[in-house]
Amino acid sequence: METLRKALIAGAVLGTGAGVGTALFVLVAPGEQQKQAMLKEMPEQDPQRRDEAARTKELLLASLQEAAATQENVAWRKNWMSGGGGKSA
Repeated sequence: METLRKALIAGAVLGTGAGVGTALFVLVAPGEQQKQAMLKEMPEQDPQRRDEAARTKELLLASLQEAAATQENVAWRKNWMSGGGGKSA
């Protein structure tokens, strides 16, 4: 009988904890309208920012392709966007 009583108390404590956690999550989580507003404000939604990120990615890939095609250590360049001008390996 004592074991059953302890099991019921443990179940009640765990259930209460789960209930409190769920209630706090519901209170803290933003609503659907607030989620949509936050998504609109994200930098990735701005077309200018998207274009800038795409251009940066293109420059990075071009630098990597150039580094793979040459024996020069491109990390030693002062200006990575231009060819040559640094120490040679």
